[in-house]
This record gives sequence, structure tokens and C-alpha cells, in this order.
Amino acid sequence: QVQLVESGGGSVQAGGSLRLSCIVTEPPYTTNCMGWFRQAPGKAREGVAVIHVDSTNTYYADSVKGRFTMSQDRAKNTMYLQMSSLRPEDTAMYYCAAGYQSFGNWLQNPLWGDHYRFWGQGTQVTVSS
Repeated sequence: QVQLVESGGGSVQAGGSLRLSCIVTEPPYTTNCMGWFRQAPGKAREGVAVIHVDSTNTYYADSVKGRFTMSQDRAKNTMYLQMSSLRPEDTAMYYCAAGYQSFGNWLQNPLWGDHYRFWGQGTQVTVSS
């Protein structure tokens, strides 16, 4: 059974930083892609940062490029989302997610949420102006 647990959300002023963490518990070889998504009230879910085990690149939404960085600590089964220069429009519930998808299919649209079968419960990020 795959479990994902996020932490690190909170309230911050514009220009500030936060680091989200996601502990992933899974049987071996269950997932091969993972990432971060967000959903603001009244808006569609948006892929923020994702990676596949067969990829050398992390893919970011255009809206966060240069401000957010995704990383992993495999020894701790944890992935992180370092968020800097936060803006009010970054306010959302942030979710980590994981799934299993062939690299070719995944690469056609890495930020597509349907690649990811397993989801955490979410952590709220609020950025005030």
C-alpha cells in the first residue's frame, strides 16, 4: 500500500519561503513517477513539479519556474518542494502524488495529474500580500 504524508505548509508574506515535505511509504517498485500539485479554491488542479525515475529532468509549471525546486532524499523516502519568492497567487492546497507510468507516456505530459494514482491529504499554503 502506498502512503504519502505532506507537511510544511503554513502562512507567509509575499516574498517569503516555505519548504514542503512528503514522506512516501510504498512496496518496492510500486511507483516510478512523483511530484507536487496544487489546487486553489474554484480552480482546477495544477501540476507544480514532477519527476520520473527514467528522467534526468524535473518538470515545473511555468508559473513556478525559477522560484520552486523539487528534490528527493531517497534514504529518507522523502521528497521536498522548496518554494521561494512566494506570491499571493501561490495560495493553494498542495498535494504530493505518486504513480506508475511508462516513461514515454509520462513524457507526453509530465504534469498531467492522471499519471499519479496515489495522493497525500494535502497541506495548505497561504501567501498574503
